[in-house]
Amino acid sequence: MANKEAIVAELTESFRSSNAVVLTEYRGLTVAQLKQLRTSISEHASYAVVKNTLTKIAANEAGITAFDDQLVGPSAMAFVHGDTVAVAKALRDFSKANPLLVVKGGYFDGAPLTAAEVGKLADLESREVLLAKLAGAFKASLFGAAYMFNAPLSKAVRTVDALRAQKESA
Repeated sequence: MANKEAIVAELTESFRSSNAVVLTEYRGLTVAQLKQLRTSISEHASYAVVKNTLTKIAANEAGITAFDDQLVGPSAMAFVHGDTVAVAKALRDFSKANPLLVVKGGYFDGAPLTAAEVGKLADLESREVLLAKLAGAFKASLFGAAYMFNAPLSKAVRTVDALRAQKESA
């Protein structure tokens, strides 16, 4: 009994400390395939095979009821502590190569996600790419602003040069 309470406490903490959680079914995958999956997401998430009843209790204690109806069959959770998009991409890519892995749903930013919504997350660009695009947009804006600030100054210089030339020729 104490062991179950410890597992529930650990799972509850995992739910609370994660950026996102993805529920999967792994029926038919080998131990080697599960190890490969764990390795592919280890930078951003931990992947744990879970007992459905204990997971439901832990999720509810963490204030998450999104998985109540989905916790059937052999279940495993990806507890995301890093880039949620990278984990969604890794799970999608792994399930393409290993169709026995089924993404059942998720929980992200205080809201439940369907399997299709987890797939849409996987279609987003990574955080690094988005930050690079944002930096490029800022750089372009700064160059545009610098040009606008310099334009009146250069126009004034050309006008003064023209007046000086006119005065010299007169």
